[in-house]
Amino acid sequence: MKVLLINGSPHPKGCTFTALSTVAAQLKKNGVESELIQIGSKAIRGCIACGKCKDTGYCVFKDDPVNEVIDLLRAADGVVVGSPVYYAGPNATLCALLDRAFFMKSAPYAFKPAAAVVSCRRGGASASFDRLNKYFTIARMPVVASQYWNSVHGNNAEEVVQDKEGMQIMRTLGDNMAWLIKCIAAGKAAGINPPAIEAWEATNFIR
Repeated sequence: MKVLLINGSPHPKGCTFTALSTVAAQLKKNGVESELIQIGSKAIRGCIACGKCKDTGYCVFKDDPVNEVIDLLRAADGVVVGSPVYYAGPNATLCALLDRAFFMKSAPYAFKPAAAVVSCRRGGASASFDRLNKYFTIARMPVVASQYWNSVHGNNAEEVVQDKEGMQIMRTLGDNMAWLIKCIAAGKAAGINPPAIEAWEATNFIR
């Protein structure tokens, strides 16, 4: 069992990384592996709705991490997407990546547990959290809850560690994600299969 962690921050060891690392550590305690991909500071172009991915399953642009993320999402049992808060919203580069990774390609992600994590100095966390969760709910991905909104607060990684409530929320999220993944695996082993996805839906998510 493996969870994909996507760090939407351009800072590889910053606040968002600290939050995701806390989730990863808790997943490990529960016997679930994780893999973290960091989108970095290079430009990721937005979706142009060309529709080519309907036939290939991949984005037509191959000069950024989007197609790598598509493969990782297909292989993972769950996903946690983390983002810093910019003007009460997620990182625009991360949204560009998710737009292209989910547009007409999200059927293989259906029924995989997913969660969003956001990092902010003070405000804008709930709006960013809501924006990211929409990718999951449109793609039939069960959204994993914690014990409060999945946010941490601080100007830097050191301050985030001092956010005791935020760190506890991340640990609880790791526990809940591991539990749900195991429940789904147990259900499948018992012959309980997810609902069928209609043909039109498989290629028309986020049209």
